[in-house]
This record gives sequence, structure tokens and C-alpha cells, in this order.
Amino acid sequence: MSTVNTMRAISQDTLGGPEVLKEIEVERPAPRPNQVLVRVRAAGLNPTDWKHRATGGFLGEPPFVLGWDVSGVVEEVGIGVAAFRPGDEVFGMLPYPFGHGSHAEYVLAPVRALAHKPASIDHVQAGALPLVSLTAWQALVEHAGLRPGQRVLVHAAAGGVGHVAVQIAKARGAHVIGTASAGKHDFLRELGADEVIDYRDTDFTEAVKDVDVVLDTLGGETSVDSLRVLRPGGIVVSILPVGSDDFGQAAERLGVRAVRMLVDADRAGMEAIAELVEKGELRPTIAGTFPLADAAKAHALGDTGRTKGKLVLVTD
Repeated sequence: MSTVNTMRAISQDTLGGPEVLKEIEVERPAPRPNQVLVRVRAAGLNPTDWKHRATGGFLGEPPFVLGWDVSGVVEEVGIGVAAFRPGDEVFGMLPYPFGHGSHAEYVLAPVRALAHKPASIDHVQAGALPLVSLTAWQALVEHAGLRPGQRVLVHAAAGGVGHVAVQIAKARGAHVIGTASAGKHDFLRELGADEVIDYRDTDFTEAVKDVDVVLDTLGGETSVDSLRVLRPGGIVVSILPVGSDDFGQAAERLGVRAVRMLVDADRAGMEAIAELVEKGELRPTIAGTFPLADAAKAHALGDTGRTKGKLVLVTD
């Protein structure tokens, strides 16, 4: 049990499977200028969490505390913080990749990484949204410039980023096509998808044509193959930031655009997401919630790659 000056956190000393995760007690941090100390109520899990746990990714060798999603209550503010005060409910994505640490009872966040939590959702829902919703928003709206009436293809549309992207694209007035296994097609239609494709028995390059925007959440050959379904001048935005040079070279040959991106913490984006939530146009699907101490169980479920929506850690 943590004391007033300490907190519980999920850490690891080595890289590996979910079993390397352990609960530890560490000193509770204090906010510096333009920082906010958030009492974490819920923190989403994302594929980048299990990838970093297993490989170190951008973070290198442990020990480290993972987690970029956060929803909670402002505990303390640093000098110069004007946007929030203690007691405010906030949500946001910590700067990716080096601002990690939300899988704990408290976390420090730069003030501009946070927005006020929408009143219409609880902390679990709010904690599920930041990374996936910012990824989808930045891909579709900022990089692709999605406009009403355009055709959008979302790969792995029932996953964390995908199921949010479907809703954002519909809110922008797009015609949305999603790929997913057959058992998730009804779910996607409920989210607003206009067409669904079972990637297991259908080649999407034969089933889809004249697309304006493709959101590539898979990488590899899918990135390059997606270029072939675009209209002239169309764009594939891949959320896999590194990959083969073939992607850009093939796009140039075909007269289309290819972009790789890495999600970036952004208050304006979070406020746009909050507005969609308050309008009833965006809701996360929660695949499961786990107490902080059961983070390893959540990671094991995430490792299967078969969840629908988001997994969330809760601290209470």
C-alpha cells in the first residue's frame, strides 16, 4: 500500500513476456513549471505497450514504467499552469514516445498534453481514447485532409485505432470501408462502416477501388498494396513510422501519396476529440478492464492481437 509520498507503479527490470511486469512502490513525483501531477484513475493499453515491454522499442533497456494514455484528476500543478487546477478531471496522451509512465497511481504530464475530460464519459472510457483517437485524428484530418464525401479504407477497423478511425471518418462525412474478420463485421456496421471486408478470404485490392484515403495500421506489404486502391492523388497514411523504401517509391510511380507518421501529444487534437465525444459521435469500445496490479494479465490478452476495442487499467 502506497503512502502519501509514494505511489504504486507497474515496472519491469528485463524485456520479455507479460510475466516480467511487476508492481513496485516509488516516490511520488512533484510537478515542475508547466507540468501537472495527475492522480490516475484509468490508463489505456495499446499495442505499443506490449511491443516496448518485449523489445524495448524507442525506450531501450528497462527499468521503465509504460503507459501513454491517462484519465484522472489533477492533484497538483506546477508554476505557470493556468489551464488546470487541482480537482479538475483531465485526459490526454503523454508525449510519445519518451513521456511514458501512466501505468501508475500518479503521473506527470506537460500541461499541453491534457484536455478537460468530457463529462459524458467516465474515466475508463476517457482513459481508452487518447493515443488511438489522436492517431486516427492526425492521420485522417491533419495528414490526409479528409473531406465530406470522400472514400476511406481503414485496415484492422475493429482494433484500437481502427474502431475510433471509423467513427471519426463518419463524423467527417466520409464513406467508410473497413477490413476485419467476419465475426467483427456487425460491430463495424454498428460504428457506421458503410462496407466491410473479411481480410481472411477477400483480397482488398480486388474488392476496393477509387479510395481517397487509406489508414494503414498494419504495415509491411499492406502499406504498398494499399497504394493500388487509391484514386490519382489519393493518400495512404501508415501509422507504422518505419518500413521499406518501396512504400514511397511505389507511391511516386503511381501518382499517389504515401505518408508515415508517429502520433504526437496535442491539446488541440484532444479538444477536438472531446468535442466529438460530447456530440455523441465518438465512443471507445472497452474490451476489458484490469486493476493496476493485474497489468500482466492485460498484456497477455493484448498479446493475442484478437481484442475488439481497448484494454484499460484502473487504479481503484
